[in-house]
Amino acid sequence: MSYLVLARKYRPRTFTEMVGQEHVVQALTNALTTQRLHHAYLFTGTRGVGKTTVSRVLAKSLNCQGLDGTGGITANPCGVCQACTDIDAGRFVDYTELDAASNRGVDEVQSLLEQAVYKPVQGRFKVFMIDEVHMLTNTAFNAMLKTLEEPPEYLKFVLATTDPQKVPVTVLSRCLQFNLRPMAPETVLEHLGHVLGQENIESEPQALRLLARAARGSMRDALSLTDQAIAYGGGQLQEAAVRQMLGSADRSHVFRLIEALAHDDGKSVVETSEALRLNGLSAAATLEDMSMVLQRMAVLQAVPDMAEADASDPEAAEMARLAGVMPPDETQLLYSLSLHGRQELGLAPDEYAALTMVLLRLLAFKPQAANSASASAEKKTLINPQRATSAPVSAAAQPVAQPVSQVSAAPVQVAQPHIATTPTPRATPVQPAAVQAPPVVAQRQPEPQPAAPVQALPVRDMQPREVAPWEDDPSFDPDGSDSPSYDHDSDAAVVAMPVRQQAEPSAVLEPQMPTTEVPQIVATPEGEFWHKLVMEMSAAETINALVRELGLQSQLVARDTDTWMLRVERESLNSTTSRERLQKALETAGYPVRLTVEVGRVQDSPAKRNAAAAAQRQAGAEVIILNDSYVQSLMRDYGAKIVPGSIKPL
Repeated sequence: MSYLVLARKYRPRTFTEMVGQEHVVQALTNALTTQRLHHAYLFTGTRGVGKTTVSRVLAKSLNCQGLDGTGGITANPCGVCQACTDIDAGRFVDYTELDAASNRGVDEVQSLLEQAVYKPVQGRFKVFMIDEVHMLTNTAFNAMLKTLEEPPEYLKFVLATTDPQKVPVTVLSRCLQFNLRPMAPETVLEHLGHVLGQENIESEPQALRLLARAARGSMRDALSLTDQAIAYGGGQLQEAAVRQMLGSADRSHVFRLIEALAHDDGKSVVETSEALRLNGLSAAATLEDMSMVLQRMAVLQAVPDMAEADASDPEAAEMARLAGVMPPDETQLLYSLSLHGRQELGLAPDEYAALTMVLLRLLAFKPQAANSASASAEKKTLINPQRATSAPVSAAAQPVAQPVSQVSAAPVQVAQPHIATTPTPRATPVQPAAVQAPPVVAQRQPEPQPAAPVQALPVRDMQPREVAPWEDDPSFDPDGSDSPSYDHDSDAAVVAMPVRQQAEPSAVLEPQMPTTEVPQIVATPEGEFWHKLVMEMSAAETINALVRELGLQSQLVARDTDTWMLRVERESLNSTTSRERLQKALETAGYPVRLTVEVGRVQDSPAKRNAAAAAQRQAGAEVIILNDSYVQSLMRDYGAKIVPGSIKPL
């Protein structure tokens, strides 16, 4: 007896046996129960999700005769009547399956539609099932449109496709569309366990998890991989054999890589990557497994309560531990690198070298490393901020240094020099008591020993001194050689020196004028009335397009009881259609008048008034910005300029 593969042996025979497509099953079941049947159905979805299976079950539901031969349309076909068994065996004469991938021309479609004129031979309905319908040519689609729109009451169309975007909208509009979704790994895992239980085959839970993930939402792929794994493992499903068959890396390697990256252990990363090379494991599969683990880790870091829901997974505990080791920002960065790194594997001459570079990239671009690098860069480039911001105003304002012995022994408290803030025509000397000795030497002076006390110099009471005669002399140069000399042996320890002061620039620039010119409007007696009326009609949308342009560009020259005269500058605006439509809009607004239009110079039109108002607002906005104190300070101190056209009124 020939062996029947699992995907065909365990194909669902009824709606209740289908898994993972509850939304489609519920809709079809209710439609069959209430007899609300459409004449065309379109099933879409990726490979192996049940499109052909749903079509066959639907055909059995429509043609089932029941156990006693008196049954009708039902959502639960019996599976034992002549119609059900023939449909399952593929020999039911009233059920036709057409593979559009190999029969995509108009001739094949016409030969199929020729059978539509004949009533069913055995069943209750004729069912035409066209698989991969998106492969049909445009001519073939056009040939079936009319029959698809209004088929005979005994004919049902069932279309299936993996690419609904290629199906014309004229076909989509004639069908009820059902999207069969890819199945979750948990759903595939549960069904695989049920199938292997029916087959009495031992399996490890982790091996089934690998097969469920490798199926990528396709139940047929999962059953086919299970067949292959059973043959590879000699009738058993073990994790090591399944992992080797799939070429996927052991999760222990993935966990070791993530932990090494979390601890900045580049040596372990390189060694683990080399181990993957020696074992012949796929680099792309390694990055894919890392992406899945990192996604679970990110969820655990954001929602710690999810760890309890994953208690059935033996790897959940290790993922939870790694989620506590690696910071969340590094988890997100490594997840992004793993996703984008899969695209780089094909570009590198060696995919394992590319894998190593992708993993080492995290060590080079860690968030902490980036922060420390920026901090060190700031330390290297920035000088002392306090000293940088408190630079002296002028070199002439530096105080005179005293001998070290006098500074340390003087009992008088010395204050900071006071610098005048208002400009004066001549230098103003600083009072002697307000002078402080600056740090002349870079090294710190040693403190005097207590065993050798220094005698303090006598300090006289400072009286306001008189202005020296040379200070009134305009030719006096305090920095020249004509400066008077003083006797250092006198009682005064500090001699007052004149201080140069630099005049500060003006705090406010001259008032700036706007660059926008405001056009001048020659107001006319009827201008205000016409402007208001045109804007009201435009806001009410009674005039639009060329009619609105005629109203905006025209000037109301004169108005009588039943005749108004307009003036325009362009002959193209004076068309009969636009004039009649504007006249009808005026009648709707309460002015049943007849319009006459002449061509001439326009001085006061709604368009000119709107342009003048807009220019006035623009000029006002420019005045506000140009005369702002902060903007002026930027322009004065940093040479900033306003980009033309960047100022817009609100």
